[in-house]
Amino acid sequence: QVQLVQSGGGLVQAGGSLRLSCVAFGTIFSIGAMDWYRQAPGKQREMVAVISRGGSTNYADSVKGRFTISRDNSKNTVYLQMNSLKPEDTAAYYCHANLGPLGPYWAQGTQVTVSS
Repeated sequence: QVQLVQSGGGLVQAGGSLRLSCVAFGTIFSIGAMDWYRQAPGKQREMVAVISRGGSTNYADSVKGRFTISRDNSKNTVYLQMNSLKPEDTAAYYCHANLGPLGPYWAQGTQVTVSS
């Protein structure tokens, strides 16, 4: 059974750091772009960061310079290092990946709460 499983997240004070991880399990032939989205209460889900299989990255303006997305293709894993966290970063964070012929998959989501 193919699935994305993410870990990390939690409660942190403003200015702190957290790291999210997301692993693709199962019989997977290829993984294309991997990305992180977030959704705050009452707001639409928004893309936070994306990384191609080759390592090219793109970020939402609101997180540039603070968040870093990376991946380890040998482990089918993508990471999101979040530094200098702000209360406005509080949201549920979701990992998403394009698993080639299997199509797009979402992980279960994890809450990130930044206290002021």
